[in-house]
Amino acid sequence: MKIESTAFKNADRIPPQYTCDGADINPPLSISDVPAGAKSLVLIMDDPDASRGGTWDHWLVWNIAPDTKEVKEGITPSGAITGSNSWPASADRPNTAYGGPCPPAEHRYFFKLYALDKVLDLPAGSTKEPLLAAMKGHILAQAELMGRYSRK
Repeated sequence: MKIESTAFKNADRIPPQYTCDGADINPPLSISDVPAGAKSLVLIMDDPDASRGGTWDHWLVWNIAPDTKEVKEGITPSGAITGSNSWPASADRPNTAYGGPCPPAEHRYFFKLYALDKVLDLPAGSTKEPLLAAMKGHILAQAELMGRYSRK
């Protein structure tokens, strides 16, 4: 299974438009080679370099249709469920929306894609811990795309 982006290559710099310094929208992603038997996909974007202790969750999306080939720029996949990220919710943006990179120094951002053998029965707004628990024992394949970002 593969996850790629036309906006940046693996280990390259994420363009500013996908960060707090730009439009703060998700980059376009392409998905390929999903295993037969997959019933749903999960996408987690997180930052293990967060300075506030622990990993910072930027985007949690599950129950993505397994035949999805792309995640369009600025759009959560149709029919998917979003979870609560690490950003505080505000009137302008719920914390279930994509929250782009906004680091004090260069950080790494991982777009992790998982193919599952089931559709998850998990309520919208759930955090990463229950999501990972629900996925346990149901992962058929996984792929990763890493981008870097630092504010100028």
